[in-house]
Amino acid sequence: MLPDISNTLSWLRKNSYIFKKINRGIERETLRIEPNGNIANSEHPLSLGSSLKNEWITTDFAESLLEFVTPVDNRIEYTLSFLRDIHCYVARKLDKELMWSLSMPCRIKNINEIKLASYGTSNVGLMKTLYREGLKNRYGAMMQIISGIHYNFSLPFSFWQEWANFRNLKNCTETVSKGYLILIRNYYRFGWIIPYLFGASPAICSSFLQNNPIKLPFEKNDKNTLWLPYATSLRLSDLGYNNKAQSILKITFNSIEEYVNTLKKALTTPWKNFIDIGIKDKSGKRMQINTNILQIENELYSPIRPKCINISGQSYIDTLLTKGIEYVEVRSIDVNPFSGVGIDNIQVYFLDLFLIWCILADTSEMNFKELYYNNKNWKIVTLEGRKPNQKIYIGDNNKKYSLVETGKKIFNDLYKIAEILDKNENNMQYQKTCNTLFLYFDNPELTYSARILDLIKKEGIIKTGISLSKKYHSFFCSKSLKILKEEDFRIKAENSIIEQQKIENSDSLDFENYISNLNYRNNKYIT
Repeated sequence: MLPDISNTLSWLRKNSYIFKKINRGIERETLRIEPNGNIANSEHPLSLGSSLKNEWITTDFAESLLEFVTPVDNRIEYTLSFLRDIHCYVARKLDKELMWSLSMPCRIKNINEIKLASYGTSNVGLMKTLYREGLKNRYGAMMQIISGIHYNFSLPFSFWQEWANFRNLKNCTETVSKGYLILIRNYYRFGWIIPYLFGASPAICSSFLQNNPIKLPFEKNDKNTLWLPYATSLRLSDLGYNNKAQSILKITFNSIEEYVNTLKKALTTPWKNFIDIGIKDKSGKRMQINTNILQIENELYSPIRPKCINISGQSYIDTLLTKGIEYVEVRSIDVNPFSGVGIDNIQVYFLDLFLIWCILADTSEMNFKELYYNNKNWKIVTLEGRKPNQKIYIGDNNKKYSLVETGKKIFNDLYKIAEILDKNENNMQYQKTCNTLFLYFDNPELTYSARILDLIKKEGIIKTGISLSKKYHSFFCSKSLKILKEEDFRIKAENSIIEQQKIENSDSLDFENYISNLNYRNNKYIT
């Protein structure tokens, strides 16, 4: 059964003003590619600054995998405009290269074309690259260059004051953390609605498999493209982010102590397959940071994460226990191929509504059996979510329910929340979002995955990706900046290079001694 929010809706109407200060931040990943659709082999452009210290423009796993980060803000249009400005600036600085417009990778002729991200010669920078070396050896480089959108979301302190009826900071950390854990559990239960609506990776280039046998009933054409007819997000399926070692962790998010203790266990428990890789190869080259289930906390793959702003000199785990959960990071959003910046305002409005619903729908704790069925739902939706009469599980039993009818019931609640939020803003944006997306359940061909698959089946994934990438590149190069100035980006880049040099000059240990003396879990720079 779906949670009942009728009581909280009446509370929401009385306190709707508190939602005017929702904080949001967006992180967008995109591969740099050559005009022919191959991955770019060039280094991170110097004009973009230091990927170690530039807060707006950095890299993720690979040197060619750009990551754009907006500052936290409570204005939707400001955040999207900021992200657009980053794209405009970067497009002009790329030398005959493009930004790939899809989540699944471009053409990779040889796996060795994927160069690990480089962060300079400092111990901190070398450690970041070593972490990526470990990811490559554990899971393969191809999986690590899949791109996505991360959406950071937090509610204002005034919400927690009214929601929990407290007036001072005493014990508020525990209260806020409990609230976000409710949100996270409900996201695990019903967050499959996001890949259903917005999943946009139903197909792959044949080069993605690199001759690896995959037991999925792919259809294919003569354009080096494979797809599943009802898939929504192969990025989120076992074909994408897959980690069998982490499956034993079984995190239920019932308490922050449980979450932290599970992370600690993963960070200190060796895993046979990773032991077999070893710390160093025969030549003495380091292969990974350690042989544990997780090298560092960020290696944990999950559709949503509890987050907090790190305290200098403290590990993420210790900071989380000290400060509690301060925001959530939604990680299950594919790159939107119909938006140049990878996400559009309809998605943002929906995420607001859905995440608010998740926190208002106060439900019971999650047991391992329910977690099993929740994970099963995500697999069902990512691989065949648009299949007619598709069924999903609700709760901790094996009874199945209609995906379409369940989605519509969730939207019945979202409409009510939208009406309240629109009164705050004196417009109809949230309700218009509901009106648009509600149609996707009776007409799955309207979903992002169905629409992009139509294009891909006709043209092939590489030609489709190149066409979209060129279109957006031309758009960004022709537009003026809205929020920032060219000078802002230039100063940010120059300062980031200076900051990297300062770090490199301050090192007093060689890298081997640095690793030997380092408590890995306390390295605040490994992200």
